[in-house]
Amino acid sequence: MQKLILLFSFLLISTGALAQADTSAFAKFNDFNNAVLNGGIKKAEAQKQFESLLKYISFREKVRNEGILPKGNWVFPLKGYKSNAIGGSHGNGYFDKGYRYLDGNKHGAHPAHDIFINDKNQDCMDDHTGKPVDVVSVDDGWVVACTNQWEPHSNMRGGKFIWIYHPASNVFTYYAHNNQIFVIPGEQVKQGQKIAEVGRTGYNAYKKRSPTHLHFSEFKLVDDIPVPFNPYEQLKKAKTL
Repeated sequence: MQKLILLFSFLLISTGALAQADTSAFAKFNDFNNAVLNGGIKKAEAQKQFESLLKYISFREKVRNEGILPKGNWVFPLKGYKSNAIGGSHGNGYFDKGYRYLDGNKHGAHPAHDIFINDKNQDCMDDHTGKPVDVVSVDDGWVVACTNQWEPHSNMRGGKFIWIYHPASNVFTYYAHNNQIFVIPGEQVKQGQKIAEVGRTGYNAYKKRSPTHLHFSEFKLVDDIPVPFNPYEQLKKAKTL
């Protein structure tokens, strides 16, 4: 009996230590992503760090039996909206030529779809409901990086952004220009869960010439680095909440 009590106590301590390590790992991932954005890390070292951090997240799922299963189709990332809100014609606003994740904030590509809300007066409220528009996670995953801070004079393009890793499909999704975010690094999110509200933060989105929208991207892993992948067909099939 005494041995069982000692074993149980050891497991509790081990689980607590692992939880603390998990929090630390996600915080490191968030710091790493900020370093990439600010150009404060050499590319060779950045690639090593990215690979190491991603392996830890995968290990975390196996150890704690928190595996995320694939859902099939996505839900649309804006509550109450569907694919006809995507800018351009048939998704032609997307172009990823020249984009490299490790270039951080310095690139001229647009590997994303801008999804516009009804907001003629640019107050970040839906003109029909008078309420903010919810940004939701398209699938189950882990929040690996985000920021709820942005100043109008900043040259950072994404403003208040969120990166989510979806281990079941081994992809990342990116949600930018939010007005306010409601998740933190290390949080497990469910498909359709509210993660933010649509806003106008970010270098270009803040300017009056830009209609209020969500900047949405998908990235697949190629040689352990996120590479943009056009999600237009997935967004067209996505379920509206």
